[in-house]
Amino acid sequence: MVRFMSIAGSDKMQIGVLVKTNSKKESIEETKNGYIVSVKEKAENNKANLAVVKLLSKYFKKKVFIKSGLRNKRKIISVK
Repeated sequence: MVRFMSIAGSDKMQIGVLVKTNSKKESIEETKNGYIVSVKEKAENNKANLAVVKLLSKYFKKKVFIKSGLRNKRKIISVK
């Protein structure tokens, strides 16, 4: 997993995220390899992905989007 990787010439940051769906509570845990994000939503109809983006947007207080891993529990998230 990618921890932090900045893109040359821009103010974007990319982070590696492991997503745990169907959790009892939503949380973000920082690890040495990236982040573990737990969301209440199930991994169906893009609900978990939307919850991850919403939770990380609040956490970083910036816009975030999923760069890769839309159908995987391991994702690369871009933070603007």
